[in-house]
Amino acid sequence: MALAMSDTIIFAIPKGRILDEALPLMKAAGIEPAADFFDEASRALMFATTDPWVKIIRVRAFDVATFVAHGAAQIGIVGSDVIDEFDYSELYAPVDLGIGQCRISVAMPEGATQIPHIGHLRIATKYPALARRHFAGQGIQAECIKLNGAMELAPLLGLSGRIVDLVSTGKTLAENGLVESEILAQVSARLIVNRAAFKTTDGRIPAMVERFRALVGRHAAA
Repeated sequence: MALAMSDTIIFAIPKGRILDEALPLMKAAGIEPAADFFDEASRALMFATTDPWVKIIRVRAFDVATFVAHGAAQIGIVGSDVIDEFDYSELYAPVDLGIGQCRISVAMPEGATQIPHIGHLRIATKYPALARRHFAGQGIQAECIKLNGAMELAPLLGLSGRIVDLVSTGKTLAENGLVESEILAQVSARLIVNRAAFKTTDGRIPAMVERFRALVGRHAAA
């Protein structure tokens, strides 16, 4: 008998850099997407899994946090950068999955003058809240220009003096004449849960959280 939608746990996972690392971990936790998830021609937005109680939605990383915070999805995987940017009170992030590791940094054109201790600075970033909080702590008023990609072009074309963005190897920065001037935070993917759902799903979500916690613990001990 088909399960009612109200009985289904919706698991939100991000497109992009974290997905490839998250899928083996999810499979080990007993949540493997159905075959159509891997069909590039499929237009489906929601997918069955090997767990009859769980369906997957695959959305942009920033939207994972929004779906889970508002209860449209009950659980998800997203980078700590996204959690820090939104700072949703409804999100509980009980497990650091140890995947998707990178850092969020300030970068500037090579040879540019350092940021003044007090003053105004224009920043291009997809993390305006995080950037404003960081620079406000240094007494700097940050005017944040929201971009969703091609961040490295902003200083080169005079749109901003600095960028705040994710950095993995730093190769893209170097190829565009930019250097890291400051690291704001180390980033890794976290298992996130809607706080209300954690308490109202008959123990299924806490049990799922514990499966992921155990998997991460075994991997760390190996």
